[in-house]
Amino acid sequence: MPFVVAVAGKGGTGKTTTAGLVVRSLRRMGRTPILAVDADPNTNLDAALGLRPDRAISDVLHETRGMRDVPDNLPRTTYLEYHLEDCLAEGKGVDLIVMGRPEGAGCYCAANHLLRDHLDRLMGSYPFVVMDNEAGMEHLSRRTTRDVGLLLIVSDPSMAGVKAARRIQDLVRELALSVKEIALVINRASGVPVAVDRVFGEGGIRVAGVVPEDPLVAAYELEGRPLLDLPDESPAARAVTEILTAVGPLAMVRG
Repeated sequence: MPFVVAVAGKGGTGKTTTAGLVVRSLRRMGRTPILAVDADPNTNLDAALGLRPDRAISDVLHETRGMRDVPDNLPRTTYLEYHLEDCLAEGKGVDLIVMGRPEGAGCYCAANHLLRDHLDRLMGSYPFVVMDNEAGMEHLSRRTTRDVGLLLIVSDPSMAGVKAARRIQDLVRELALSVKEIALVINRASGVPVAVDRVFGEGGIRVAGVVPEDPLVAAYELEGRPLLDLPDESPAARAVTEILTAVGPLAMVRG
């Protein structure tokens, strides 16, 4: 079974950047192959990783919606599996699959269901899976994040970000989701403000670490360069590596 790291948080907190840095750190440690999953309809993880799948899962779903007659009399599941192979972009030690946009306004259910089924088959080939989830809590309420070894909730050092983190944690507990450990990452900060730390303590959220503002990250994103290529002296990359070598089950990535 793979070790799944899911990344969640309020929009604008740097969730996708954090997911990309998690993939980078794992690859640097030689913990490959890694399956990266972009489960956010507002797809950005592909740019962070420098990988471009030909199609998204939602594209396949849209193209086969309502199909009754499958070419060559293939079973429909076999036909879908064949086309889902196009959704996997292969890289050096890292592969990426993208969920894409929903098939219709406000409806994510069918795409999420297809994503779950396909991921169940894919995951057996990967020791590590990193999942970038959509902003907020939609992925959790629809149970598209499951059997997670570590849920990293990303927040900026603001009360709005903190409250969103608390809501995500509460929802995980309310739905009794299979998440072994929850930890919080404070992004683009030099430390944890006292007021913010108090809220985290009341909610019982473990603060895994702080990721500082990093001009290198900003420059790479502006220039369209993959975060996988960040040098080791990048403060943000170094901070995420330290988090992964210290948090609970992921302490296994040492050495």
